[in-house]
Amino acid sequence: MPFSPFFLTKCVCKYMLCILQMNKNSEFFRNALIFSPCSVSRRMALRNASFVTEFILAGLTDLPDLQLPLFCLFLLMYVVTVLGNLGLIILIRLNSHLHTPMYFFLFNLSCIDLCYSSVFTPKMLINFTSKKNIISYRGCMTQLYFFCFFAISECYVLTSMAYDRYVAICNPLLYNVVMSSKVCFSLMLGSYLMAFLGAMAHTGYMVRLTFCNANTINHYFCDILPLFQLSCTSTYVNELVVFIVGSIDIIMPCVTIFVSYGFILSSILRISSTEGRSKAFSTCSSHIIAVSLFFGSCAFMYLKPSSAGSMDEGKISSIFYTNTVPLMNPLIYTLRNKDVKLALRKILSRRQF
Repeated sequence: MPFSPFFLTKCVCKYMLCILQMNKNSEFFRNALIFSPCSVSRRMALRNASFVTEFILAGLTDLPDLQLPLFCLFLLMYVVTVLGNLGLIILIRLNSHLHTPMYFFLFNLSCIDLCYSSVFTPKMLINFTSKKNIISYRGCMTQLYFFCFFAISECYVLTSMAYDRYVAICNPLLYNVVMSSKVCFSLMLGSYLMAFLGAMAHTGYMVRLTFCNANTINHYFCDILPLFQLSCTSTYVNELVVFIVGSIDIIMPCVTIFVSYGFILSSILRISSTEGRSKAFSTCSSHIIAVSLFFGSCAFMYLKPSSAGSMDEGKISSIFYTNTVPLMNPLIYTLRNKDVKLALRKILSRRQF
């Protein structure tokens, strides 16, 4: 890298920031930072800085009358989510007839939804029962990492499921060859690898931000955009990372899913029998509902310009992909799936005898 005064200035500023964090009460270092060639806004913010070690989660609403009803509602949703996803995991594991590529992806989706909802729902419930819902800085960054990891994982698992449906309907004779165990494991490994890289990018660039006096997050969990509002340093690079990573992890899977269903639709329309068409449509309908709920709410939240006024809308949108989607997925794939219902009846009949 070529040496330049700008690079030297940047290094000096970063060095002074580190020293200031270790010497908060040192007047010498505060004065040195004030006269350094950093931006005016950064100098003013850091002059009287008291660096944040914990955050307060504002929650979904501050209206006292709604706290208890919302607590009961989200507790019920969380219990149903845990029981539904855990039940589907056990059912697929126990029944050998469900050991197919489609249910392999559904097994992973249920595992992701179970972990995903557990990342923030317990903290959300605490917020309804306490005056202040405090989370440490490290706890906040950990929650952000796992939220990003499981959300991105779900994007790519849903994409893999769309590809599985494409092969099953468009190339049924080659299905067992194309969707081999090796291919399925490779798709899942790729999904988790993309999730790991995306979560590391978001969390890594969030850690580099400095949070000064304000520590109340206008959300019920440590989300990316509300944390940007609390930073007293520039978030330009972070916003660029959100746009790039968000575009890759939302737009690319969406395009893949749309292309897959374009081919699926053309294949279904070529089926002569009405029964064959309805069977093909019913096979894909559950996945289409799940994809629409998840990608629609994510795109609304992250692919639009952020502002303080849009945070309340963002909270409502977040409920869809943080609480509703993990709740609905087991119901969608169970109630509309004959194989799952048949496997459930067999297990229940064994228990009776």
